Amino acid sequence: MQTTHRKRWTAIGAAFGAGVAAVVVASLAAFAGSGVAASADKPVNTSPPTISGTPQEDKVLTGDRGNWSNSPDKFQFQWVRCDKDGGSCANIGGANKDTYTLKSADVGNTVRFRVRATNKDGDTTATSVPSAVIQKASTPTPPPSNGCPPSGSNSVSQMSLPARLIIDQFQASPQSLDRNTQSFQLRVHITSTCGGSVQGAIVYGTPTPFNQFGETQSNTANDGWATLSFNRQPNFPVNGKQQILAMFLRANKPGESTLAGITGFRLVNVNVSL
Repeated sequence: MQTTHRKRWTAIGAAFGAGVAAVVVASLAAFAGSGVAASADKPVNTSPPTISGTPQEDKVLTGDRGNWSNSPDKFQFQWVRCDKDGGSCANIGGANKDTYTLKSADVGNTVRFRVRATNKDGDTTATSVPSAVIQKASTPTPPPSNGCPPSGSNSVSQMSLPARLIIDQFQASPQSLDRNTQSFQLRVHITSTCGGSVQGAIVYGTPTPFNQFGETQSNTANDGWATLSFNRQPNFPVNGKQQILAMFLRANKPGESTLAGITGFRLVNVNVSL
């Protein structure tokens, strides 16, 4: 089109004189040059957008818009999800801020940060290089359990190995058995390797030798104490010189194996005075 007009004005110049033709040609050149200058005034990206952050599910990435010339006065952001090679990209819905929290859909893919800069003369879009391939969120390894119940609880039901029950105190009533004793009680206190009294443990008491007093059991209260009541049997006393009644005590968690669980054991003596 410009060539046709130039020929036409040159022909006119030939009719009216070479001077007029020169002015017309110079005017056309100036007009064409002004069009090129106007298109160059829109934003120009001088350094591309970048991404920082850890490329892992649930982590936050931060986009930097890069550097621009021609004074853009408006920036729009968009995160795009791409394949592992950075191609086949598509906009991520709602991801139009300069930060983005990686999701499960991003795992195995890459993301890019796209910036659109605008001024009065137009707009320009620039995109970052792809991130590294997004990794799945790591599963934290729980610390080794000590088998103790959560803070504020002393229930044996919430205890497990490697914690252990401990029989730390016992009190006989009466304190000494004699020929006329028909029954007596033994109060037993249970704590554990976790510290503090244990509620709900089963405490077993077995006098030895057998058939002096019957076996019995009881559960510990919230204060860790259990009261065992023993009734006399025909073989007490075993002889006239008996000085002690040996007592085998066991504390364990209900429903748990005696040998494989958190069971505690202790052998104690009750005084005998004949």
